Amino acid sequence: MGVLCDYFHATDPTTAVHLAIGPGGDWLLGASLEEAGADWIDAKGLDPDVVLGQLVACAEGIPFAGLRDTPELVWPEAPYPRGEPVGPDSPWDTGLFLQRLPERWRDVLAALPADAVPAVAAQWYEIEEVDFGDHLVAVEAVTAFTALARRARAAGAQLYCRCSV
Repeated sequence: MGVLCDYFHATDPTTAVHLAIGPGGDWLLGASLEEAGADWIDAKGLDPDVVLGQLVACAEGIPFAGLRDTPELVWPEAPYPRGEPVGPDSPWDTGLFLQRLPERWRDVLAALPADAVPAVAAQWYEIEEVDFGDHLVAVEAVTAFTALARRARAAGAQLYCRCSV
């Protein structure tokens, strides 16, 4: 089983849910981010908590364990119903999760100078959680993330990640 992650920006959590899940959080009415008109990137299995977090740490020049903030679950609404059956009508049964990335992460990625991208990508390429194939794939991913972060910051928006299990 794999996890697919799409990153996009939105001005607020309500708009993010509308774009990524569906109007009012109705996953049955949801459309693709492209159909919804979102500015997004397909990041395949690059999850926000570990893999993107490590990119931010590389861009900041700090150890991953030094990150002070983490993505926040936006949808489904917490808490997870532990000990209770999760039926087909529950949003927890959809395999969809929406997280808001820390604003600081957006700003760190947006501020990464283009001439620093190859070095940051080389460091990120070495993490064990993902196989980029080659260094150029890592460079392309860093370039895509920094460009999205710059567009989000310019729009006064936050970055979000929709994961589909």
